Amino acid sequence: MTGASWSRAVFERMYEHHPDPWGFGTRAYERDKYRQTLALLEGRHFHHALELGCSIGVMTARLARQCTHVLAVDVAETAIRRARRRCAGLPGVSFYRGQLPEAFPALPPHACDLIVISELLYFLAARDIARLAMQCLHVRRPGAPIILVNWTGPTDTPCHGDEAAAHFMKQCATEGVRVVHARRYPGYRLDMLNDRPSARQVEPSHAGGGS
Repeated sequence: MTGASWSRAVFERMYEHHPDPWGFGTRAYERDKYRQTLALLEGRHFHHALELGCSIGVMTARLARQCTHVLAVDVAETAIRRARRRCAGLPGVSFYRGQLPEAFPALPPHACDLIVISELLYFLAARDIARLAMQCLHVRRPGAPIILVNWTGPTDTPCHGDEAAAHFMKQCATEGVRVVHARRYPGYRLDMLNDRPSARQVEPSHAGGGS
């Protein structure tokens, strides 16, 4: 697929029409995705997590349990307002509204020891995915995992989920950050990147099928 990255206006209209347009807080698909994503963290505690594409803050609230600080980013102000309400009272959680990659948050180099990008990349054009990958590498500490979650079903977005993941991983590989975990679930794929060298490309394994 080709096309421009989706604009802020598209997402604002979605959130104005429905408070939770993708069912982040209600769907079994989302609950399974959160569970599998957090399982990758293996109970570790992180100091400064960056969550790109936080939407209404459902995953943000879960990440806050394992992180001293979470900076959650979304393009839509309507979504950010709902995320703030959901996460009110959680220590160390802050929010930033910005269109990625143009308005990537101004963080110092090596500021983040965890980066989570869930259900975001396929809304971006290939060139913007590559740029976002470089921005993430700039703020990532050595040894910090980058977790990618992408829908793999039919979509009218600029990239398919598999294409989006491939673009991001290709850019990271140029800096020695490669896939260390890859698994497919029904409807989505879950990948983790880190510094660990690999003699061969990690192939996604399957859990109960997948698209």
